[in-house]
Amino acid sequence: MQLTGQRVVITGAGSGLGRELALRYAREGARLLLADIQDEGLKQTRALVEASGGWALTQRCDVRDFSQLAALAQTCQERLGGVEVLINNAGVASGGFFWDLSLEDWDWQISINLMGVVKGCKAFMPMLTEQRQGQIINIASMAALMQSPGMSNYNVAKAGVVALSESLLAELRPLGIKVSVVCPSFFQTNLLDSFRGPDQQSKQQVAKLLESSPITAAEVADIIYRESQADQFMILPHEAGKQAWALKQADPQVIYDDMARLASKKMGLPLAE
Repeated sequence: MQLTGQRVVITGAGSGLGRELALRYAREGARLLLADIQDEGLKQTRALVEASGGWALTQRCDVRDFSQLAALAQTCQERLGGVEVLINNAGVASGGFFWDLSLEDWDWQISINLMGVVKGCKAFMPMLTEQRQGQIINIASMAALMQSPGMSNYNVAKAGVVALSESLLAELRPLGIKVSVVCPSFFQTNLLDSFRGPDQQSKQQVAKLLESSPITAAEVADIIYRESQADQFMILPHEAGKQAWALKQADPQVIYDDMARLASKKMGLPLAE
């Protein structure tokens, strides 16, 4: 495989969507810098990339720690000489009704799923602005747009990623830097390995949604690659997600009523009129 020279950094690359993104970009000949908090997962992803004829460096990185992300950016500059694509993918799952979630649950969720993306963008911003070119791809969730009940801290964190991405889209375009945000629905991945919440019922419900997904993580990665290359800002990999988002834009009250009925069902209570 001939390397194209495209330099790609992916956080959360030790498993799931991050691993599939690494393999997808590797097929295009990209040079990869892969980061994760899980050393063994990183080794496995690198081995898969190299087995496919790709090239990758790995570095342990906890996205809650800005100094580790800054060190990742430094490695990128020193070893790759710059970056074409930064993918802020690292994330965790959580669930539970608002009154059951502790403030610690909120801090944990926001520190990884939102501030991890903020810090990732911040760490690479000097390099990107100096280059006056490049692309940021932030992985959010359909939960950022639809706000399903029983996962308020996750919804808020992912909605923040969308708002951040919209802000960066406007601010960075004059500097030649592109931005995309991805809002997938549930798909088959190991997201539940990181699940944190006050009850197991929420975890079981998420597990069912993951298992019933019509598309795989590899297919999601392929959609992200193709649509980001085409400069699509909002990437919605699931057809059902596209339809739900269109419906909410056309008539938000329909979605709000549906979510209230879903909450009543989860709680085993009649819907108050």
